[in-house]
Amino acid sequence: MKIGIVGSGYVGLVTGVCFTLKDHEVILVDVVKEKVDAINKGISPIYEPGLDEILKEALERNILRATTSYEEMMKEADVVFIAVPTPSKPDGSMDVRFIEAVAKQIVETLNKMEPRNLVFVMKSTVLPGTTENIFKALILAGIRDEWKGKISFTMNPEFLREGMAVEDFLNPDRVVIGADNDYGREVLVKIYRDFVDNEKILIVPIKVAELIKYASNAFLSMKISFANEIGNLAKSLGIDVYEVMEGVGMDKRIGRAFLNAGLGFGGSCFPKDVSALLNFGRSLGHEMKLLEATLEVNKKQPSKLVDLALKRYRSLEGKEVVVLGLAFKPNTDDVRESRALELIKELLEKGVAKVHAYDPKAIDNAKTVLDDERIIYHNSLESALGSADIVFIATEWQDFADESLYEGKEVFDGRKVIKGEKAKYYEGICW
Repeated sequence: MKIGIVGSGYVGLVTGVCFTLKDHEVILVDVVKEKVDAINKGISPIYEPGLDEILKEALERNILRATTSYEEMMKEADVVFIAVPTPSKPDGSMDVRFIEAVAKQIVETLNKMEPRNLVFVMKSTVLPGTTENIFKALILAGIRDEWKGKISFTMNPEFLREGMAVEDFLNPDRVVIGADNDYGREVLVKIYRDFVDNEKILIVPIKVAELIKYASNAFLSMKISFANEIGNLAKSLGIDVYEVMEGVGMDKRIGRAFLNAGLGFGGSCFPKDVSALLNFGRSLGHEMKLLEATLEVNKKQPSKLVDLALKRYRSLEGKEVVVLGLAFKPNTDDVRESRALELIKELLEKGVAKVHAYDPKAIDNAKTVLDDERIIYHNSLESALGSADIVFIATEWQDFADESLYEGKEVFDGRKVIKGEKAKYYEGICW
Protein backbone atom coordinates (compact mmCIF):
# COMPACT_ATOMS: atom_id res chain seq x y z
CA MET A 1 0.00 0.00 0.00
CA LYS A 2 1.16 3.57 -0.63
CA ILE A 3 1.20 5.54 2.60
CA GLY A 4 1.67 9.28 3.02
CA ILE A 5 2.66 10.78 6.34
CA VAL A 6 2.37 14.46 7.22
CA GLY A 7 5.07 15.34 9.72
CA SER A 8 8.48 13.71 10.02
CA GLY A 9 8.93 14.26 13.73
CA TYR A 10 9.13 11.53 16.32
CA VAL A 11 5.80 9.82 15.63
CA GLY A 12 5.71 10.42 11.90
CA LEU A 13 9.22 9.22 11.18
CA VAL A 14 9.03 6.12 13.37
CA THR A 15 5.63 5.22 11.90
CA GLY A 16 6.75 5.69 8.33
CA VAL A 17 10.04 3.88 8.67
CA CYS A 18 8.43 0.91 10.43
CA PHE A 19 5.73 0.59 7.76
CA THR A 20 8.46 -0.04 5.19
CA LEU A 21 9.39 -3.24 7.01
CA LYS A 22 6.13 -4.69 5.70
CA ASP A 23 6.87 -3.45 2.16
CA HIS A 24 4.53 -0.46 2.22
CA GLU A 25 5.73 2.49 0.13
CA VAL A 26 6.01 5.60 2.30
CA ILE A 27 6.23 9.29 1.43
CA LEU A 28 6.87 11.70 4.28
CA VAL A 29 6.00 15.36 3.89
CA ASP A 30 7.42 18.07 6.13
CA VAL A 31 7.65 21.86 5.92
CA VAL A 32 11.24 21.87 7.22
CA LYS A 33 13.49 21.32 4.21
CA GLU A 34 16.54 20.53 6.33
CA LYS A 35 14.72 17.57 7.91
CA VAL A 36 13.54 16.36 4.50
CA ASP A 37 17.06 16.53 3.08
CA ALA A 38 18.51 14.71 6.09
CA ILE A 39 15.95 11.90 5.88
CA ASN A 40 16.60 11.44 2.16
CA LYS A 41 20.31 11.07 2.98
CA GLY A 42 19.54 8.43 5.59
CA ILE A 43 20.17 10.72 8.55
CA SER A 44 17.46 10.60 11.20
CA PRO A 45 16.71 14.00 12.78
CA ILE A 46 15.95 12.21 16.06
CA TYR A 47 17.83 9.63 18.08
CA GLU A 48 15.94 6.40 18.52
CA PRO A 49 17.61 2.97 18.87
CA GLY A 50 17.30 0.92 15.68
CA LEU A 51 15.73 3.69 13.59
CA ASP A 52 18.77 4.67 11.52
CA GLU A 53 19.32 1.14 10.26
CA ILE A 54 15.71 0.70 9.11
CA LEU A 55 15.69 4.14 7.49
CA LYS A 56 18.83 3.42 5.46
CA GLU A 57 17.47 0.04 4.40
CA ALA A 58 14.18 1.62 3.25
CA LEU A 59 16.06 4.21 1.19
CA GLU A 60 18.22 1.52 -0.40
CA ARG A 61 15.06 -0.40 -1.33
CA ASN A 62 13.59 2.81 -2.74
CA ILE A 63 10.35 2.46 -0.74
CA LEU A 64 10.69 5.60 1.37
CA ARG A 65 11.34 9.23 0.57
CA ALA A 66 10.64 12.62 2.07
CA THR A 67 9.40 15.78 0.40
CA THR A 68 8.16 19.28 1.15
CA SER A 69 5.38 18.92 -1.44
CA TYR A 70 1.88 17.88 -0.38
CA GLU A 71 1.02 17.34 -4.03
CA GLU A 72 3.91 14.90 -4.54
CA MET A 73 2.83 12.95 -1.48
CA MET A 74 -0.93 12.91 -2.06
CA LYS A 75 -0.97 12.12 -5.77
CA GLU A 76 0.17 8.58 -4.92
CA ALA A 77 -1.06 7.89 -1.40
CA ASP A 78 -3.89 5.48 -0.59
CA VAL A 79 -3.73 6.46 3.07
CA VAL A 80 -2.48 9.68 4.68
CA PHE A 81 -1.42 9.72 8.34
CA ILE A 82 -1.40 13.07 10.15
CA ALA A 83 1.47 13.19 12.65
CA VAL A 84 2.02 16.84 13.50
CA PRO A 85 2.56 18.37 16.96
CA THR A 86 -0.30 19.40 19.23
CA PRO A 87 1.63 21.53 21.73
CA SER A 88 0.30 23.17 24.85
CA LYS A 89 -0.83 26.76 24.98
CA PRO A 90 0.35 28.88 27.93
CA ASP A 91 -2.76 27.87 29.89
CA GLY A 92 -2.09 24.17 29.29
CA SER A 93 -4.85 23.67 26.72
CA MET A 94 -4.16 21.98 23.38
CA ASP A 95 -2.99 24.09 20.44
CA VAL A 96 -4.54 22.91 17.15
CA ARG A 97 -2.87 25.38 14.81
CA PHE A 98 -0.79 22.68 13.09
CA ILE A 99 -3.87 20.50 12.58
CA GLU A 100 -5.65 23.47 11.00
CA ALA A 101 -2.66 24.28 8.80
CA VAL A 102 -2.49 20.69 7.55
CA ALA A 103 -6.22 20.69 6.77
CA LYS A 104 -5.77 23.87 4.73
CA GLN A 105 -2.88 22.36 2.75
CA ILE A 106 -4.85 19.18 2.12
CA VAL A 107 -7.85 21.12 0.81
CA GLU A 108 -5.67 23.12 -1.59
CA THR A 109 -4.01 19.94 -2.81
CA LEU A 110 -7.17 17.87 -3.23
CA ASN A 111 -8.87 20.58 -5.24
CA LYS A 112 -6.13 20.19 -7.86
CA MET A 113 -6.68 16.44 -8.17
CA GLU A 114 -9.20 14.01 -9.55
CA PRO A 115 -11.31 12.32 -6.82
CA ARG A 116 -10.43 8.80 -5.67
CA ASN A 117 -10.83 6.74 -2.51
CA LEU A 118 -8.58 8.21 0.16
CA VAL A 119 -8.25 7.53 3.90
CA PHE A 120 -7.05 10.15 6.36
CA VAL A 121 -5.68 8.88 9.66
CA MET A 122 -5.26 11.19 12.66
CA LYS A 123 -2.09 9.94 14.36
CA SER A 124 -1.45 13.12 16.34
CA THR A 125 -2.63 13.15 19.93
CA VAL A 126 -5.84 15.20 19.86
CA LEU A 127 -8.67 15.74 22.32
CA PRO A 128 -12.07 14.11 21.73
CA GLY A 129 -13.91 15.82 18.91
CA THR A 130 -10.83 17.27 17.21
CA THR A 131 -10.67 14.80 14.32
CA GLU A 132 -14.33 15.25 13.42
CA ASN A 133 -15.10 18.80 14.53
CA ILE A 134 -11.91 20.48 13.34
CA PHE A 135 -9.90 18.36 10.90
CA LYS A 136 -12.78 16.64 9.10
CA ALA A 137 -14.99 19.74 9.21
CA LEU A 138 -12.31 21.98 7.68
CA ILE A 139 -11.60 19.54 4.87
CA LEU A 140 -15.24 18.87 3.98
CA ALA A 141 -15.97 22.60 4.04
CA GLY A 142 -13.20 23.35 1.55
CA ILE A 143 -13.06 20.50 -0.98
CA ARG A 144 -15.03 20.06 -4.18
CA ASP A 145 -18.28 18.12 -3.87
CA GLU A 146 -16.92 15.27 -6.04
CA TRP A 147 -14.45 14.40 -3.28
CA LYS A 148 -16.90 14.20 -0.41
CA GLY A 149 -18.08 10.65 -0.94
CA LYS A 150 -14.56 9.41 -1.52
CA ILE A 151 -12.82 10.42 1.70
CA SER A 152 -12.76 8.43 4.94
CA PHE A 153 -11.65 9.84 8.30
CA THR A 154 -10.08 7.70 11.00
CA MET A 155 -8.19 8.08 14.27
CA ASN A 156 -5.29 5.79 15.22
CA PRO A 157 -3.47 6.92 18.40
CA GLU A 158 0.18 6.05 18.93
CA PHE A 159 1.52 4.34 22.04
CA LEU A 160 5.25 4.64 21.48
CA ARG A 161 7.76 4.92 24.30
CA GLU A 162 10.75 7.04 23.40
CA GLY A 163 13.81 4.85 23.47
CA MET A 164 11.63 1.81 22.70
CA ALA A 165 9.59 3.18 19.81
CA VAL A 166 10.64 0.76 17.09
CA GLU A 167 10.04 -2.22 19.38
CA ASP A 168 6.67 -0.81 20.45
CA PHE A 169 5.55 -0.20 16.87
CA LEU A 170 6.52 -3.66 15.70
CA ASN A 171 5.11 -5.42 18.79
CA PRO A 172 2.24 -3.30 20.09
CA ASP A 173 0.07 -4.14 23.09
CA ARG A 174 -2.92 -3.02 21.05
CA VAL A 175 -3.90 -1.10 17.95
CA VAL A 176 -6.81 1.28 18.42
CA ILE A 177 -8.79 2.30 15.34
CA GLY A 178 -11.55 4.88 15.31
CA ALA A 179 -13.37 5.20 11.99
CA ASP A 180 -16.36 7.01 10.51
CA ASN A 181 -17.10 4.35 7.87
CA ASP A 182 -16.42 0.74 6.92
CA TYR A 183 -13.92 1.53 4.15
CA GLY A 184 -11.57 3.52 6.38
CA ARG A 185 -11.76 0.93 9.13
CA GLU A 186 -11.04 -1.96 6.74
CA VAL A 187 -8.03 -0.23 5.19
CA LEU A 188 -6.43 0.35 8.60
CA VAL A 189 -7.18 -3.18 9.76
CA LYS A 190 -5.51 -4.50 6.60
CA ILE A 191 -2.38 -2.42 7.29
CA TYR A 192 -2.08 -3.42 10.94
CA ARG A 193 -2.75 -7.12 10.44
CA ASP A 194 0.89 -7.25 9.35
CA PHE A 195 1.86 -6.28 12.90
CA VAL A 196 -0.75 -7.77 15.26
CA ASP A 197 -3.37 -10.48 15.48
CA ASN A 198 -7.04 -9.53 15.23
CA GLU A 199 -7.62 -9.83 18.97
CA LYS A 200 -5.21 -6.93 19.57
CA ILE A 201 -7.08 -4.61 17.20
CA LEU A 202 -9.73 -2.54 18.96
CA ILE A 203 -12.39 -0.88 16.77
CA VAL A 204 -14.15 2.07 18.41
CA PRO A 205 -15.80 5.40 17.50
CA ILE A 206 -13.36 8.20 16.68
CA LYS A 207 -13.96 10.15 19.91
CA VAL A 208 -13.36 7.00 21.95
CA ALA A 209 -10.02 6.43 20.20
CA GLU A 210 -9.01 10.01 20.95
CA LEU A 211 -9.85 9.67 24.65
CA ILE A 212 -8.16 6.26 25.00
CA LYS A 213 -4.83 7.93 24.23
CA TYR A 214 -5.29 10.69 26.82
CA ALA A 215 -6.65 8.34 29.46
CA SER A 216 -3.69 5.99 28.98
CA ASN A 217 -1.08 8.74 29.34
CA ALA A 218 -2.88 10.33 32.28
CA PHE A 219 -3.03 7.01 34.12
CA LEU A 220 0.66 6.23 33.57
CA SER A 221 1.59 9.74 34.69
CA MET A 222 -0.55 9.29 37.77
CA LYS A 223 1.26 6.01 38.61
CA ILE A 224 4.60 7.83 38.50
CA SER A 225 3.39 10.66 40.72
CA PHE A 226 1.82 8.15 43.09
CA ALA A 227 5.16 6.34 43.38
CA ASN A 228 6.84 9.69 44.07
CA GLU A 229 4.26 10.65 46.68
CA ILE A 230 4.81 7.35 48.49
CA GLY A 231 8.54 7.73 47.91
CA ASN A 232 8.64 11.12 49.62
CA LEU A 233 6.84 9.57 52.61
CA ALA A 234 9.18 6.55 52.58
CA LYS A 235 12.21 8.84 52.62
CA SER A 236 11.03 10.51 55.81
CA LEU A 237 10.66 7.05 57.38
CA GLY A 238 14.08 5.84 56.30
CA ILE A 239 12.51 3.33 53.91
CA ASP A 240 13.61 2.47 50.36
CA VAL A 241 10.51 3.06 48.24
CA TYR A 242 11.78 0.60 45.61
CA GLU A 243 11.33 -2.20 48.13
CA VAL A 244 7.80 -0.93 48.74
CA MET A 245 6.94 -0.77 45.05
CA GLU A 246 8.36 -4.22 44.47
CA GLY A 247 5.67 -5.54 46.77
CA VAL A 248 2.97 -3.25 45.42
CA GLY A 249 3.77 -4.18 41.81
CA MET A 250 3.43 -7.89 42.48
CA ASP A 251 -0.32 -7.34 42.60
CA LYS A 252 -1.57 -8.27 39.12
CA ARG A 253 -4.22 -5.55 39.38
CA ILE A 254 -1.51 -2.92 39.70
CA GLY A 255 1.65 -4.13 37.95
CA ARG A 256 5.24 -2.98 38.49
CA ALA A 257 5.61 -0.71 35.42
CA PHE A 258 5.73 3.06 35.95
CA LEU A 259 6.19 2.78 39.71
CA ASN A 260 9.83 3.89 39.77
CA ALA A 261 10.07 6.87 42.11
CA GLY A 262 12.51 9.66 41.33
CA LEU A 263 12.66 13.10 39.73
CA GLY A 264 9.36 12.63 37.92
CA PHE A 265 8.16 12.42 34.33
CA GLY A 266 8.89 14.60 31.33
CA GLY A 267 8.97 14.29 27.55
CA SER A 268 6.71 15.34 24.74
CA CYS A 269 3.61 13.43 25.90
CA PHE A 270 2.87 13.03 29.60
CA PRO A 271 3.09 16.66 30.83
CA LYS A 272 1.39 18.05 27.73
CA ASP A 273 -1.35 15.44 27.57
CA VAL A 274 -2.23 15.57 31.27
CA SER A 275 -2.42 19.39 31.09
CA ALA A 276 -4.58 19.26 27.97
CA LEU A 277 -6.97 16.70 29.47
CA LEU A 278 -7.18 18.69 32.70
CA ASN A 279 -8.08 21.87 30.82
CA PHE A 280 -10.47 19.99 28.56
CA GLY A 281 -12.27 18.62 31.59
CA ARG A 282 -12.54 22.07 33.13
CA SER A 283 -14.01 23.43 29.90
CA LEU A 284 -16.78 20.86 30.28
CA GLY A 285 -17.31 21.66 33.95
CA HIS A 286 -15.29 18.79 35.42
CA GLU A 287 -12.65 19.50 38.07
CA MET A 288 -10.15 16.66 37.66
CA LYS A 289 -8.43 16.61 41.05
CA LEU A 290 -6.33 13.52 40.41
CA LEU A 291 -4.79 15.14 37.34
CA GLU A 292 -4.13 18.35 39.24
CA ALA A 293 -2.30 16.41 41.94
CA THR A 294 -0.37 14.38 39.36
CA LEU A 295 1.11 17.54 37.85
CA GLU A 296 1.71 19.22 41.21
CA VAL A 297 3.69 16.28 42.59
CA ASN A 298 5.70 16.07 39.39
CA LYS A 299 6.52 19.77 39.45
CA LYS A 300 7.97 19.60 42.96
CA GLN A 301 10.19 16.51 42.61
CA PRO A 302 13.40 18.21 41.35
CA SER A 303 13.26 20.53 44.38
CA LYS A 304 13.24 17.47 46.64
CA LEU A 305 16.68 16.46 45.39
CA VAL A 306 18.03 20.00 45.78
CA ASP A 307 16.63 20.09 49.31
CA LEU A 308 18.67 17.00 50.19
CA ALA A 309 21.82 18.82 49.09
CA LEU A 310 20.84 21.92 51.06
CA LYS A 311 20.28 19.77 54.12
CA ARG A 312 23.84 18.49 53.83
CA TYR A 313 25.63 21.72 52.86
CA ARG A 314 23.23 24.36 54.22
CA SER A 315 24.05 26.49 51.17
CA LEU A 316 24.99 25.85 47.56
CA GLU A 317 26.26 29.39 46.99
CA GLY A 318 29.45 29.40 44.95
CA LYS A 319 29.70 25.61 44.63
CA GLU A 320 30.41 23.73 41.43
CA VAL A 321 28.34 20.62 40.75
CA VAL A 322 27.99 17.91 38.13
CA VAL A 323 24.62 16.97 36.62
CA LEU A 324 24.55 13.66 34.79
CA GLY A 325 21.70 13.35 32.32
CA LEU A 326 19.82 15.97 30.34
CA ALA A 327 17.31 13.91 28.35
CA PHE A 328 13.99 13.26 30.06
CA LYS A 329 14.73 9.53 29.96
CA PRO A 330 17.52 7.25 28.68
CA ASN A 331 17.91 6.17 25.05
CA THR A 332 16.59 9.43 23.63
CA ASP A 333 17.91 12.91 22.89
CA ASP A 334 14.57 14.51 23.82
CA VAL A 335 14.81 17.19 26.52
CA ARG A 336 11.22 18.41 26.35
CA GLU A 337 9.88 18.90 29.90
CA SER A 338 12.97 17.11 31.20
CA ARG A 339 13.19 17.03 34.99
CA ALA A 340 16.97 17.22 34.57
CA LEU A 341 16.69 20.72 33.11
CA GLU A 342 14.37 21.76 35.91
CA LEU A 343 16.93 20.44 38.38
CA ILE A 344 19.64 22.58 36.77
CA LYS A 345 17.42 25.66 36.92
CA GLU A 346 16.77 25.03 40.59
CA LEU A 347 20.48 24.59 41.34
CA LEU A 348 21.30 27.85 39.60
CA GLU A 349 18.55 29.64 41.53
CA LYS A 350 20.15 28.38 44.75
CA GLY A 351 23.42 30.09 43.83
CA VAL A 352 25.49 27.28 42.30
CA ALA A 353 28.46 28.88 40.55
CA LYS A 354 28.93 26.26 37.81
CA VAL A 355 26.93 23.28 36.58
CA HIS A 356 29.03 20.75 34.69
CA ALA A 357 26.49 18.88 32.55
CA TYR A 358 26.77 15.71 30.51
CA ASP A 359 24.44 13.45 28.53
CA PRO A 360 25.33 10.79 25.94
CA LYS A 361 22.85 12.11 23.35
CA ALA A 362 20.98 15.23 24.47
CA ILE A 363 23.64 17.95 24.86
CA ASP A 364 22.82 19.81 21.63
CA ASN A 365 19.10 19.86 22.40
CA ALA A 366 19.73 20.98 25.98
CA LYS A 367 21.85 23.91 24.78
CA THR A 368 18.90 25.29 22.83
CA VAL A 369 16.79 25.31 26.01
CA LEU A 370 19.34 26.23 28.69
CA ASP A 371 21.82 28.79 27.41
CA ASP A 372 23.54 30.06 30.53
CA GLU A 373 27.22 30.89 30.95
CA ARG A 374 27.17 29.10 34.30
CA ILE A 375 26.42 25.79 32.55
CA ILE A 376 29.42 23.97 31.09
CA TYR A 377 28.45 21.17 28.73
CA HIS A 378 31.01 18.36 28.61
CA ASN A 379 31.61 15.98 25.72
CA SER A 380 32.56 13.05 27.93
CA LEU A 381 31.45 11.53 31.20
CA GLU A 382 35.01 11.53 32.48
CA SER A 383 35.43 15.24 31.79
CA ALA A 384 32.23 16.14 33.61
CA LEU A 385 33.00 13.99 36.65
CA GLY A 386 36.52 15.39 36.82
CA SER A 387 35.19 18.92 37.20
CA ALA A 388 33.49 18.76 40.62
CA ASP A 389 32.93 16.44 43.57
CA ILE A 390 29.19 17.04 44.08
CA VAL A 391 27.20 14.93 41.61
CA PHE A 392 23.49 14.91 40.79
CA ILE A 393 22.22 11.96 38.71
CA ALA A 394 19.18 13.08 36.72
CA THR A 395 18.69 10.48 33.96
CA GLU A 396 19.10 6.71 34.27
CA TRP A 397 21.53 6.14 31.40
CA GLN A 398 23.31 2.80 31.70
CA ASP A 399 26.58 4.70 31.21
CA PHE A 400 26.13 6.16 34.69
CA ALA A 401 25.65 2.83 36.51
CA ASP A 402 29.33 2.04 37.15
CA GLU A 403 29.88 2.43 40.90
CA SER A 404 33.60 3.10 40.45
CA LEU A 405 32.85 6.40 38.70
CA TYR A 406 31.79 7.93 41.99
CA GLU A 407 34.75 7.10 44.21
CA GLY A 408 35.41 10.15 46.38
CA LYS A 409 32.26 11.91 45.12
CA GLU A 410 29.23 13.15 47.03
CA VAL A 411 26.24 11.86 45.06
CA PHE A 412 22.58 12.85 45.03
CA ASP A 413 20.74 10.28 42.95
CA GLY A 414 17.42 11.18 41.35
CA ARG A 415 16.87 7.87 39.53
CA LYS A 416 18.32 5.06 41.71
CA VAL A 417 21.06 4.49 39.16
CA ILE A 418 23.65 3.34 41.69
CA LYS A 419 23.82 2.03 45.24
CA GLY A 420 26.51 4.50 46.22
CA GLU A 421 28.83 1.78 47.47
CA LYS A 422 32.01 3.65 46.53
CA ALA A 423 30.80 7.22 46.87
CA LYS A 424 32.14 9.37 49.69
CA TYR A 425 28.50 10.28 50.43
CA TYR A 426 25.29 9.01 48.82
CA GLU A 427 21.69 10.16 49.07
CA GLY A 428 18.69 9.01 47.03
CA ILE A 429 15.66 11.19 46.46
CA CYS A 430 13.09 8.63 47.72
CA TRP A 431 15.27 5.98 49.32
